[in-house]
Amino acid sequence: MMIEVEKVIDVIVTVGRLPAAIKPDDDIYDAGFSSVRALQLLTELEDRFNVALPDDRFSVARTPRALSSLIQELAP
Repeated sequence: MMIEVEKVIDVIVTVGRLPAAIKPDDDIYDAGFSSVRALQLLTELEDRFNVALPDDRFSVARTPRALSSLIQELAP
C-alpha cells in the first residue's frame, strides 16, 4: 500500500488543529502539535490506514514523512 504524505498531513492538521502549511519534513511538535493530541492522532492514523502502530515507533516518528513511512512499512 502506497501511503501519500499529503494524506498523513491532512490527518495531522485536522487532529492537531495545525495550519495546513505544515511540510513533510516539519517536526509536528515544533509546528504546534500537542502531546495531548498524540493519542487521538495515533488512533486516527490506525483507523484511516488500517494499521497498528507500536507506541514506541509512533513516538519517534515526528514528521509527516516519518509517519507515512512507518504506516507504509506496517500496512497489511
